Amino acid sequence: MQVALGGTFDPIHDGHRRLFEHAFERGDVTVGLTSDELAQETRHEERYVRPFEQRRADLADELSALSDEHDRSYEIRRLGEPTGIAVEEGFDVLVVSPETETGGQRVNERRRERDLDPLDIAVVDHLTAEDGGIVSSTRIVNGEIDEHGSLTPEREGRPHPS
Repeated sequence: MQVALGGTFDPIHDGHRRLFEHAFERGDVTVGLTSDELAQETRHEERYVRPFEQRRADLADELSALSDEHDRSYEIRRLGEPTGIAVEEGFDVLVVSPETETGGQRVNERRRERDLDPLDIAVVDHLTAEDGGIVSSTRIVNGEIDEHGSLTPEREGRPHPS
């Protein structure tokens, strides 16, 4: 199986790791990592996102360990548009989170327009933080929680570099 997923992944947290784990359980993985431009366009809240190459390096570290553990291959590709790589031939499954499920449906609409079979959409539930909210990169950047969902009331969040 060829599995696709995409995102900004900044910073990577246990919810992302849950997505990655699910993807590697299903097959070889291709991750679309949002370009710097797309990362800003797709934010629900305005916040600083680290440059693509920094995010790519962190993502490669995460995926490398899982790839070895599952004896699967992985590839990281730059995403320049929201439907990205998943509208290409060769994929079987798209792994998404609940808030990106509609994006998965758009991917399948675009695939049908290209006479490609739809992808199986695998929705992976959110990870719950210590306070009952979801674990998210925005909450980590804001200083509310750490990458594991533990509350961090002493943190001020990640500053935007000048």
